[in-house]
Amino acid sequence: MSAPLSVSDLRKQFSIGRPAVDGVSFHVSAGEIVVLLGPSGCGKTTTLRCVAGLEHPSAARISIGAQTVSAPAQGVQVPPRLRNIGMVFQSYAVWPHMTVRQNVAYPLHHRRLRRAEIDRKVDEVLALVGLGEYAERPVVALSGGQMQRVALARSLVYQPQLLLLDEPLSNLDAKLRVRLRDDLRRIIKQTGVTALYVTHDQAEAVVLGDRIGVMRDGKLLQIGAPDEIYNRPGDLFVANFTGASNLLAGRVIAREGEFGTVEAGGHRLTAWLPAGVKAGDAVKIAVRPENVRLGTNGATEPNCFSARVSAQRYQGTQTVYELAMLGGRLEALELGTNMRYPVGSDIEVVLPPASCWAYPARESGEVE
Repeated sequence: MSAPLSVSDLRKQFSIGRPAVDGVSFHVSAGEIVVLLGPSGCGKTTTLRCVAGLEHPSAARISIGAQTVSAPAQGVQVPPRLRNIGMVFQSYAVWPHMTVRQNVAYPLHHRRLRRAEIDRKVDEVLALVGLGEYAERPVVALSGGQMQRVALARSLVYQPQLLLLDEPLSNLDAKLRVRLRDDLRRIIKQTGVTALYVTHDQAEAVVLGDRIGVMRDGKLLQIGAPDEIYNRPGDLFVANFTGASNLLAGRVIAREGEFGTVEAGGHRLTAWLPAGVKAGDAVKIAVRPENVRLGTNGATEPNCFSARVSAQRYQGTQTVYELAMLGGRLEALELGTNMRYPVGSDIEVVLPPASCWAYPARESGEVE
């Protein structure tokens, strides 16, 4: 039976200096998948380990379902074994001397179930993860992706109320990672278990998560649906970390509602402004390369500028162009197997206003 997870004001201090986790709060509804995304050292794994009970928070209130499992101020710290959670680690953590069936059945033996019930549950979960025909095979005879499926099956077989996954795909090669990534969401949703997933990979976060929380320096900067994180980043770091690599310096001339007129490189453009940005403020305009449109066919529309192609990188199914424009350099990504614009050519470029985000210049968008 899945259960909601509530984390309130989580703080973890290992030693002097900046806390590893600093005031993090979020809620995961029953059956929901929430992904914590961020660079190494941002506190996402420490948050996961505090939820699991493998780390003791310096301060927090963590509840799984109706049970408070961690509240240091009240002296509450429920051991991991009593939290009814499943956990999948970065390493496969399988027992090499056992078969696939023995690995998956191991947690059930400690719950004193009948042999027939154990066999039924193991067969069901192995079929779910696509390993039904490998049940009697030695686990060391499997590929890395298959061993991680064994670890996932072992974490699901006793029907935990919460599943925690700590970068489970990072040890796999690219092809296996994509295949298991696509299967993971289906498997988790089919079981109905609540899941908290940690990764530094944006593609994993978008494919797997119902919501994504972006972390930096121990703080949760923004949490929302994938399209919200990608189309309305809360600050410059979130925009930059999720792929808005183009940055232009500018200054706000006027604001009207959510949008404003910004001067950049001697030109004026329309950009989305977060709350608090006002006329006269220095800003950095973030634009994703894939949102830059090349060639207008003579159409007149907002944020249309002339640019010169200064470099190009052909990547087979797409081409990345480096453009000199607006007093700086922008990258534009165009899908297709043909390179349409040679180096040195002059083209018209459109920066859609809804895809131009102007953040306060004092913010740091640098990704560690």
